[in-house]
Amino acid sequence: MANYRRDRINDETQKALSLIVREIKDPRVASAFVSITGAEVSGDLKYAKIYYSILGADGDKEKEKEVARGLKSGSGFIRRRLAQELDLRQTPELTFCPDHSMANGAHISSLLHSLQKQEKPLDTPDDGEKDDGN
Repeated sequence: MANYRRDRINDETQKALSLIVREIKDPRVASAFVSITGAEVSGDLKYAKIYYSILGADGDKEKEKEVARGLKSGSGFIRRRLAQELDLRQTPELTFCPDHSMANGAHISSLLHSLQKQEKPLDTPDDGEKDDGN
């Protein structure tokens, strides 16, 4: 299968799942703000890894586990709705994977910000001499 076709299928799967996740009535998923960050469909369209992040979880492992259980239990509904949305020969089996890249990026950003605070500006000569480069 051509690579651009699989990229289009990945994008369409991600868009469709972003809307479908909002329809889930399971309180484990409905109470959390789940965002679909990516989708990787295999070349034969039988399997798909769905990457999601939870806004506001901030390291709350229990909440992450509850959302993962909710998505796994609702995977039949999600797959059926995905089949209705996408016109594919086969509807892939869904595997949900948490995506911690946003949290990692925020952590790195805070580390860099704290380093900038610790740096002191370079001292400039106070004797009035200018450096002409000679």
